Amino acid sequence: MKKTEKFQSLLHQPGSFILPGAYDAMSARLIEETGFKAIYATGAGISNAQLGWADVGLTTMKEVADIVARMADVTSVPIVVDADTGFGNAINVMRTVREFERAGVAAIQMEDQVSPKKCGHFSGKDVISQEEMVGKIKAALDTRQDEKLAIIARTDALAVNGMSDAIERAHAYKEAGADVIFVEAPTTIEQLQQITSSIKGIPHIINLVEGGKTPLVSLKEAEDLGFKIMLCANTVLRSAIKGITESLKRLKEEGSQENIHDLICTWEERQTLFKLNQVKEWEKEYLYTLNLK
Repeated sequence: MKKTEKFQSLLHQPGSFILPGAYDAMSARLIEETGFKAIYATGAGISNAQLGWADVGLTTMKEVADIVARMADVTSVPIVVDADTGFGNAINVMRTVREFERAGVAAIQMEDQVSPKKCGHFSGKDVISQEEMVGKIKAALDTRQDEKLAIIARTDALAVNGMSDAIERAHAYKEAGADVIFVEAPTTIEQLQQITSSIKGIPHIINLVEGGKTPLVSLKEAEDLGFKIMLCANTVLRSAIKGITESLKRLKEEGSQENIHDLICTWEERQTLFKLNQVKEWEKEYLYTLNLK
């Protein structure tokens, strides 16, 4: 089954699921090997980890596509890519869809912010017109080669224009043909309930950011509220930041690795993750010089 088909199956099978965010091939592989059914290529995480800057629209489409291609190369589960605003207008969106399809994604998420965008839980956002975003969605749908490639439409209008406009836009994006609706940064349980009760017949995403604007709920609570996907976009990245910082502090303070083992994986765990045994098998099978010995 193709990855696009796997993701469509996830959208239509009973129950909700967690979508953890990855920022490189290593984190993507860890997410799959932990047992999650899909991976989110996080725009914020890629900006943080690859550029060292906040999520304010600095990454280019090609940078993200290259990283996502590496993720897809080492995983077998579907990847949902955060395509920000589509990296331009509807014509840019057409190229974005082609590039991300070639990279091996199963779903493309686009938002209706102006460019350059900001993290959905930052202040100071602005949005394009509803009509322009509808055009982007239609361009994406008409451009995709695989009709199973999911198009996820996100609106950031709630924080800018209020709930009424956000719901109106979500309806319009659904009518334009989006496969999933994502109303970003609701601030109360009541708003979460209003979103799913107002827009029926389509899967919804809840984006849970630790310390962000949306109340943190469990997967069961998210499902009860009517959300199909519980997005945890940067939990992995922030765990890595914490772990790296603690290891470095101990190394600097003690000048030794003696007491650092509880903060790092074992040598064996590392080599298992990165498939050293598989590489050795390929060496035995294909390397002429080794076969001479």
